[in-house]
Amino acid sequence: MEYYDLIIVGAGPAGSTLANALQNSGKRILVLDKQTFPRDKTCAGWVTPAVMDTLNIDLEDYARSRTLQPISQFRIGMMGQSALENDHREVVSYGIRRCEFDAYLLDRVTCPKKLGTPVKSIERNNGNWVINNTWQAPLLIGAGGHFCPVARLLGERTGRHETVVAAKEVEFEMTAEQVQRCKARGDTPELWFCRDLKGYAWIFRKGNFLNIGLGREDNHKLNEHLDNFVEDMKAAGRIPDDLPGRFKGHAYLLYDHAKRPLVDEGLIRIGDAAGLAYTQSGEGIRPAIESALMAAGLIRNLEEFSAESLQPYGEAIAGRFGNRAENPKAGFQVPDWVRLRLASTLMRSHWFTRKVVTEKWFLHQEVPPLEMVKG
Repeated sequence: MEYYDLIIVGAGPAGSTLANALQNSGKRILVLDKQTFPRDKTCAGWVTPAVMDTLNIDLEDYARSRTLQPISQFRIGMMGQSALENDHREVVSYGIRRCEFDAYLLDRVTCPKKLGTPVKSIERNNGNWVINNTWQAPLLIGAGGHFCPVARLLGERTGRHETVVAAKEVEFEMTAEQVQRCKARGDTPELWFCRDLKGYAWIFRKGNFLNIGLGREDNHKLNEHLDNFVEDMKAAGRIPDDLPGRFKGHAYLLYDHAKRPLVDEGLIRIGDAAGLAYTQSGEGIRPAIESALMAAGLIRNLEEFSAESLQPYGEAIAGRFGNRAENPKAGFQVPDWVRLRLASTLMRSHWFTRKVVTEKWFLHQEVPPLEMVKG
């Protein structure tokens, strides 16, 4: 049996950021993931400058052998209406490919990693968590996304009594002919809101790679909305009419809808495993990174991992992202004053689509960088 101070289940951005932040802490760390890296990850794939700064990523170095698409404009509309283009006159985000981005973050981690290793069993023994009857640690970190196996240890079965947002997307490298027929531009992602405001679709070009998808709370209508959107965009010439492959799906929880406890005896959940995606946009990368850093700031100075000693992490999450709504409404939390009657008019406003939709809901420009207290 191998002993560690903590075991991180999930090697995505949350898990790798936590492991990287604790590398000089003296803690013995093991990272587990059921997949090998690089691996495909269903995600539109953009990150803000705040994320890149928080992760101390050298943009020039990253872009040498990976996709890094600067974004300075957005094209926003409601399905069935014309879209508006807003020029921010500076780089406000970057397009990345998750297969490259996640592998890059994990490559920076020097602690032991067991990839391609599913978690088959989790047991409690003498104050330690025992994984697959092989590894044990007093602290277990759930960082494995919405269906993280650690979720089974905290509360009811994953997905039950939860308002889950489902999304489907496809990402592929266009041929030269497809490039000529694609009107979508790399510096201008397109966001198209469903008319009932229960979700939105996107078209996101990164060089010659094209990412198309749609996410909704109303899961049983997801395929219908996606099919209609794709056909409309093909007819408008926004995307090629010969898309390859099938759309892949994934699920996640919006922060205000998550019922998952963040800590318990010897347990912490971070990122999508904790249900931290931003309410208006569904973005999960920045909350994942920040939750990992908040957890690292606490863990670094702890010698024991009782629920009481771990509770400051939950308080830090609430302080950063707000208290979760006691009775949240289903779906993306578009404010009531935006809904239905005014929505069509607001989506024709350059001011609203730029200042509210893009800068507030999707870029979170009003949220200051995370300040960490060094231990």
